[in-house]
Amino acid sequence: MIRSHYVFWLVFALMMIGLYVVISHGNLLKKLIGLSMFQVGVFLFFISLGKVDGGSAPIISEGVETYSHPLPQVLILTAIVVGVATLAVGLALAVRVFEAYGTVEEEELLERDQDEATT
Repeated sequence: MIRSHYVFWLVFALMMIGLYVVISHGNLLKKLIGLSMFQVGVFLFFISLGKVDGGSAPIISEGVETYSHPLPQVLILTAIVVGVATLAVGLALAVRVFEAYGTVEEEELLERDQDEATT
């Protein structure tokens, strides 16, 4: 059972590593890297669900009886574009935060915001 579903275990491990990085690190850039790892895990999961053993691309040809479903690949292509755009916005925000505060560490940002609020 485990041997036949090793792809799902690898995808699950990749997703959990990404989630751990997002939760455990205070650096904004490391959080973005963890978010990207989590996204890649989700992408691989959906693509692996769309694969059919012995299936062919959905192009009608002689001798092919089983086809793989093309919808997961189409959805993942769209999700990759959205993920890249989200990462670009996150990196742009991290650059602006660094320019404004001089750091990308979450704890230091919270301290500086609290200091500015009290003065």
